[in-house]
Amino acid sequence: MESRRPNRSEPVEAPIACLGEAITDLICERNLAAGEAPSEFVPHPGGALANVAVAVARAGHRSALIGGVGDDGWGRWLRDGLAREGVHTGWVASLPGVDTPLALVEFGPDNEPAFQVYGEHIGPTMAATAPFLEVAIEDSQALVIGSNTMVGEPERRITRRAVELARAAGRPVLLDPNYRPNRWEEATAREYCRELAAASDIVKANRAEARLITGIDDPIEAARELARMGPSLVVVTAGEGEILTAGAVEARHSPEPRVPVSPLGAGDAFMGALAAALSGLAWDLARAAEALPVAAEAAAGACAGWGAQ
Repeated sequence: MESRRPNRSEPVEAPIACLGEAITDLICERNLAAGEAPSEFVPHPGGALANVAVAVARAGHRSALIGGVGDDGWGRWLRDGLAREGVHTGWVASLPGVDTPLALVEFGPDNEPAFQVYGEHIGPTMAATAPFLEVAIEDSQALVIGSNTMVGEPERRITRRAVELARAAGRPVLLDPNYRPNRWEEATAREYCRELAAASDIVKANRAEARLITGIDDPIEAARELARMGPSLVVVTAGEGEILTAGAVEARHSPEPRVPVSPLGAGDAFMGALAAALSGLAWDLARAAEALPVAAEAAAGACAGWGAQ
């Protein structure tokens, strides 16, 4: 695989780099009744950090994915799709003999997605980024991470190294815990999310994640406790409810209610648009309130279809 720096023949902004997975979501595009068997599944591009990278690009800023896919049909499909969205893919490894992960996604009567993932190769694909990780961080303006790259030891080493490089280079580190209960024990997830939060400049969490990390039910108190762990800015979301911040500024935003097709990818879209908006504000976190309506609108847009992107 050829990894390279983004084309800098003309003066352009450095990309916002997103460290993590790209996977194919096979989605049953209807709400199933309790006990009802799914019918056909439709492929959509997915993967939390790939979704964030796409959201950054759609917000008009340069983005890049640092990760990997299998050197198979699905992997090529995902890479091509990212490139069409304007995401830099020179830091996406293609691994021969590795299957690109597939996630079967079903929606129940409550419209919440349930996942069954096949081909868990995030460890080898993340390990394959090691040769170009330093260049990727150096050539980026910020780093976005999640907790899914902390599940296994190979990807955990890469995540910690990426955060170390970003902090040494003075790049903002943004964390979206993106907690998936089926991937690990709650206590382990809490431990690693707290570690990443302490090393991050900005944390975006939904209310359940904020509660998981802090043990506090009240969202503003949970946000304040998260800010005390180290981040300069904490943003806590609640689906269609109020969004609030703590740390550099305490602000609140209540989006206009929408009727979603599905909530899949809403948090990723919010994170990508938030990162892009803060970049446009020169990372002046005291002005974070200005970014909330833009991020909320991007999240609402993601809910307009079945796919995460």
